[in-house]
Amino acid sequence: MSYQYRIHKADQPGSPLLFVFHGTGGDENQFFDFGRRLLPQAGIVSPRGDVLEHGAARFFRRTGEGVYDMDDLAERTSAMADFIQTHKQSAKASNAMGLGYSNGANILASVMLTKPDLFDAAVLLHPLIPWKPAPQPGLAGKRVLITAGQRDPICPPDLTQSFADYLTLQGAATNLVWHSGGHEIQQSEVAAIERFVGENVR
Repeated sequence: MSYQYRIHKADQPGSPLLFVFHGTGGDENQFFDFGRRLLPQAGIVSPRGDVLEHGAARFFRRTGEGVYDMDDLAERTSAMADFIQTHKQSAKASNAMGLGYSNGANILASVMLTKPDLFDAAVLLHPLIPWKPAPQPGLAGKRVLITAGQRDPICPPDLTQSFADYLTLQGAATNLVWHSGGHEIQQSEVAAIERFVGENVR
């Protein structure tokens, strides 16, 4: 598999590398400029999902709302991990961080569950992990921010909390930030992301 993607190379070798992943119906432009503002000194890599659902780009297939094609997810997680590894090696990054929203958060989380060494920190905006992940000792020491809406109709809050609890049990430094709304990104989330990045990426 290959991805269309947008990239900004860091000015200095060894700078941080930020991967950004769009939500369903987005593309490589959705969070690219946001990533540039978050980490002006970093390299930015923003792939476009290679699955189309009624014309909307996604990173893996599903058979219904919240029902994933797990075989397809496994295959595309492996392909994304290879893509990430290639860009990490090319950039010789000092550390790597991922940021994803909705479907983008889900592929980022799936990569972290299978290849936890690829990221030092991650921001998961409104993730939905509707299965019970296997234990992953490699998550110990990773830094994760999850943001979510208490009335999100797509990502049930109990599943969000369960995934945050799972990450904590694996030894990840996990911070879960709620807002009172739904699946939309609110300004309070942006502020939480800015704080997290400032504390965890140099």
